Amino acid sequence: MRLTNVSQMHVQPGMLFSCSMTVHPASLDDQAAHLPVSFDQARHVGFGSRPGSWMAVAFFLPQVADRHIIAEAWQHVIARHGTLRSVFTWKTTPAPADRTDAATNAGAETELNLSPVSVRAGDWQQLKPEPSPVAAGFASAGSHQAAEGSAEPEAVMSAEQIRAAIRAHFDAVCDPFGQPSYRLCVIEDPDQLKPPQIVIGADHAHVDAWSLLVLARDLSAMVEDLLAGREPGAQLPEAEPFSDHSALLDEKPLPPQQVLSRWQEILEAGGDAMPTFPLNLGDLSTPVDEMVEIRDVFDAEELAYLEAYAASHGVRLIAVAISVMTRLARELSGCPFRAVFPVHSRENPRWFNSVGWFITNSVLENDDEDYRACYSAVKEAIKLGSYPLAPIMRPYGGMPQTPGMFAMSWLDHRKLPVNVDEELNPQHVSAVIRTDGVMIWFVINGSGLHLRCRYPNTRQARRAMRTWLAGLVYGLRAPLERGLDSA
Repeated sequence: MRLTNVSQMHVQPGMLFSCSMTVHPASLDDQAAHLPVSFDQARHVGFGSRPGSWMAVAFFLPQVADRHIIAEAWQHVIARHGTLRSVFTWKTTPAPADRTDAATNAGAETELNLSPVSVRAGDWQQLKPEPSPVAAGFASAGSHQAAEGSAEPEAVMSAEQIRAAIRAHFDAVCDPFGQPSYRLCVIEDPDQLKPPQIVIGADHAHVDAWSLLVLARDLSAMVEDLLAGREPGAQLPEAEPFSDHSALLDEKPLPPQQVLSRWQEILEAGGDAMPTFPLNLGDLSTPVDEMVEIRDVFDAEELAYLEAYAASHGVRLIAVAISVMTRLARELSGCPFRAVFPVHSRENPRWFNSVGWFITNSVLENDDEDYRACYSAVKEAIKLGSYPLAPIMRPYGGMPQTPGMFAMSWLDHRKLPVNVDEELNPQHVSAVIRTDGVMIWFVINGSGLHLRCRYPNTRQARRAMRTWLAGLVYGLRAPLERGLDSA
């Protein structure tokens, strides 16, 4: 799966339709119940409604299917995953003025409710082209929709128009407080000769990158079952609700003192905050438009060579990447390499087929370019991220974040138990946002390794990131130039 954003994603020209769903109160037995709110959900939703809080998956179905079949399949997918049948609301009205204090801790300390609901099929709506690229990011939910059968029902949009319409639509409907906070769209071939392209957008509170793969797999399987006359989803493994995972985290004991002390050291090293990018990013007093760059680093053959190179040093490829960034941090800033490091919490196979936010944050800190030292730093970060963050961050009023926060993510799709056939052109699609931080994703699949970087579009940040990314790609590829035996 390739990681991209909505302004750069690959889409086919065609007709764009959105499948709306309607939310109703849960059964009488469930109406009084509230689901547990995870630390990361509380932090994300607590920032309130804003465009760009979503992520999406795009892929082609393996065969032609009409909208009726797709909508029925989507209803079965929603029925499989409890998090898709839950909505967020504030406990108090109006919403708390101090969102940091009100919403950054999980459980009873948050001012958020997460309630179970019933989700039923609604209508298909054809989306119209946006009036202009500027308006596309801020259009209202209804301004770009036309009911099926209304004026220009067969209007075909260009790829650029579709990207703008999807961005505007998801910004409007995939809201943290949306009911529901997700939407399925279909791009139909005007001649109905090619399989439709599916785009599923969802607010981040209910999905992570792994979840996008689950959604794509489940919907494809449901469609194939319906077309073949089989029971939809009968062959899919059980999907346990994310709320059960959150409840188990709430029941865990406090982390051991050595973990608390290590977190305290890490935060103190960052001025009582999470790590920031070591180079000048310019004025970040308010978030600015993002700049996104995608670099293809290795093809499949080169990736295999570099993995053999890492193995010859007794480590994995991630250690080579950390070594390169450790050297860059030291040479360019005179500081150790420090970055926020997302860690997934699906250690138990029972969660492999579930949809939810099974990602928490750790910190990776390293000041030694030796590969084994780098690999040890990765292992320490994974260990620190294996404990619930709520009790660790509670003394800080939630995760302390300042402008310029630096994060890196490492995702190897080949090693995930859930995946999507590359022939379906799967894409992990991010929103277009305003940002005050730097995020680098390393993405590996059967075709090689590429990285995606998002940073503030300021003059200083552009200069700093050009230097950083050039050094990173050069450093990663250096062993290819030297040769395995001589390295």
